Amino acid sequence: MKVLVTGGTGVVGQTVVTELLRNGHQVRLLSRNANEDAVQWGDGVEPLPASVSEKVKLQGCADGCDLVLHVAGIIAESPPEITFESVNVEGTRNIVTEAERAGVGRFIYVSSLGAERGESDYHKSKRSAEKIVEGFGGGWIILRPGNVYGPGDEVVSLLLKMVRTLPAIPVIAGGTDKFQPIWVTDLAKAIGVAVERTDLHGRTLELAGDEQTSAEDLLDRFAELTDRSPARVPLPGFLASAGAALAGLVGVSLPINQSQLTMMREGNVVHAPEGNALTAIFGVKPTTLEEGLKMLADAQPEQLPEDGIGSLKRKQIWADIAGSRLTPEELFERFRRDFNEATPGVVDAEVEPDTRTDLEEGATLTMSLPLRGNIQVRVQELTPRKATLVTLAGHPLAGAVRFLCEQRGDIVRFEVQVYDRPATLPDWFAMRTIGESMQRGTWESLIERMVRESGGVSRGGVKHEEETLDEAQAELIEEWVRDLVMERKRGESQAGEVPGRAGD
Repeated sequence: MKVLVTGGTGVVGQTVVTELLRNGHQVRLLSRNANEDAVQWGDGVEPLPASVSEKVKLQGCADGCDLVLHVAGIIAESPPEITFESVNVEGTRNIVTEAERAGVGRFIYVSSLGAERGESDYHKSKRSAEKIVEGFGGGWIILRPGNVYGPGDEVVSLLLKMVRTLPAIPVIAGGTDKFQPIWVTDLAKAIGVAVERTDLHGRTLELAGDEQTSAEDLLDRFAELTDRSPARVPLPGFLASAGAALAGLVGVSLPINQSQLTMMREGNVVHAPEGNALTAIFGVKPTTLEEGLKMLADAQPEQLPEDGIGSLKRKQIWADIAGSRLTPEELFERFRRDFNEATPGVVDAEVEPDTRTDLEEGATLTMSLPLRGNIQVRVQELTPRKATLVTLAGHPLAGAVRFLCEQRGDIVRFEVQVYDRPATLPDWFAMRTIGESMQRGTWESLIERMVRESGGVSRGGVKHEEETLDEAQAELIEEWVRDLVMERKRGESQAGEVPGRAGD
């Protein structure tokens, strides 16, 4: 079956596309950056660059398809171009129109739990979109998932990042409002079943995990997972609403918007008389919240060099070792196996319980930084003499660090190469004040330790060079890092995996 998937690059979309491919379907991917987005699946996905709100560009998008899976939507607006009306409502109308024009017989729409009763602008837009889908000329299914959590989602992942990095967290209206989240892979499995079942046409189904939770409960769980417990600052609901509204008026981005605040107060749990369709209709065993949060802890998305601000810098720190008793491969293996021991005391790779401290390809490492909290990197590349790590969401830097060990004549060179930009404006200020000197000191200490491990001596001590890359150089580095990440993602997509604790 050939399936047109809209919005196949978000938290839900990426996992759904992988599920469809695993089930033997062909996928046409419709997204703004489809050509780049589709690379992670190799030749298995046909890219179609477009936005659901761009009516003219959508013409012919569903031609030759047997089913349309409409996932695209927004949870926050960026007026005037990106609004709930233009994307969630008119975007859905555009896709339904194209499906009918192409003679596609089936349409599945991924809506939201609570769409039929919610009073937030988001839920109102979803309710309007559902009415459009109900008018589709073929067989339609509407799926209402609970709060979907997975790598980079805008609610549960955001709470995790706040616990890891902030000294204090605002808790709105007591943080006790209940919602019923669903792990992204469980939803993808259910959608995979829905694609196969024509007997569900004309039905609206609610899906969620088995457990209800709240912001307060998640903060407790994340405190245990991360071994960090930031202060919790009570914030009355009316103050949060006023703050979100004011921030929106002046164009300031806050971790939560007015619609999300409304949804939190309304609650977001299964109310359908027939119960939870995840188990009752689709036969998917829900991932427990405990297990899902453990997987989420190591599944945050990469923060690529182009995601940062300011100029991209290249820093090289190295030592040339004379008289090493170890070959480059032997020295690098010690470094790989004892990464936490090799890093100086200011960087602790054992900061969170049950996390890796050695380098394995695909593994996520969590470390602590002074004044920053817990940050993460992922091993994208590993050979007997080389490893490349890329920063993840929540890190103060957007970029990559490469460790190399090589023979150069009669010496062994151990080198650290860093390519990065500050992730945010506050991070830019932090790097300009103490961050850069702390970073250089960290890598110099690491290299000095590896010199001692080798049993040799460094000629001329630890050396370093730094330069700001021009636009052409920066583009080459960005492409290199992007290709590394996509290569890893292709491997995980083929295996049907979500990034996690490799080797566990």
